[in-house]
Amino acid sequence: MSSLGPFVGKTVTILTSDGRTLTGQLQGHDQTTNLILSRTVERIFSPPDSDEPSQEVEHGLYLIRGDNVALCGLVDESLEGGIDWTAVKAYPLGGMKHS
Repeated sequence: MSSLGPFVGKTVTILTSDGRTLTGQLQGHDQTTNLILSRTVERIFSPPDSDEPSQEVEHGLYLIRGDNVALCGLVDESLEGGIDWTAVKAYPLGGMKHS
């Protein structure tokens, strides 16, 4: 059984198995970790050696299949609000490998 019950109604960050970073308010989940997020934003980070700013793409209501969820963590909203995400640089995480 999923232990995401206490996260419902709170802001979470999801790392997907294909390396994407999604942040939004968790609205619901099921026993296979399918997630429903509202106010979802995908962060696409530019590499550190790039002059391009990182991007935030708004998706709104978003469904994520459970087999695509690699990590789900709570967000400290007071810290989150003070970060200029367009200035954050990072190398891509890459995808997960299943064996």
